[in-house]
Amino acid sequence: MSEDDKTAFAVMCALGFDGLRAAGAEYAGVCVTAVDGTPCSATVFATLVDSPDAADVAGAARNIASSLRRVAAGEVSEIELPCGLAVSCIGTQQPQLPGELTETGESLPFPTAFIRVYVPLPNGTTLVMEMGTPTMEGWDLFSTMFGNTVSSIRLYNANGSALITSRTTP
Repeated sequence: MSEDDKTAFAVMCALGFDGLRAAGAEYAGVCVTAVDGTPCSATVFATLVDSPDAADVAGAARNIASSLRRVAAGEVSEIELPCGLAVSCIGTQQPQLPGELTETGESLPFPTAFIRVYVPLPNGTTLVMEMGTPTMEGWDLFSTMFGNTVSSIRLYNANGSALITSRTTP
């Protein structure tokens, strides 16, 4: 790996670090690959946040979806995962690349596409997972991997029995 490649990778990591820390990330990862010869990168993270006030998981999912639609966060869908109800939000954001990291000293927009999935839990918290990429050439690969990861979430009660927060019974 050349010094320029190492620097580019360090800048990419630095851009996401403050946001991940501010979001209370429980887990975070960076993926760097090439798709059809184009260098691509993505970040993933998971965090736990308080759920909106609701009588149950279904109400929390409705409230999350409603809030996201109200702020026009992206394409919002209520979905069923194997673990139960969830909300997905697919969109783009425009974080700024700080001026101290650019040759001109001026901040630059850094468009990033993302998928966020919110999984409300019965204990009043919500698991939030996100995948984001500034390289659309890698979108299909990264979104497929993220979808497979989210679809693998399984929840269990303290006694080891499966916990499924679904609208329908399994």
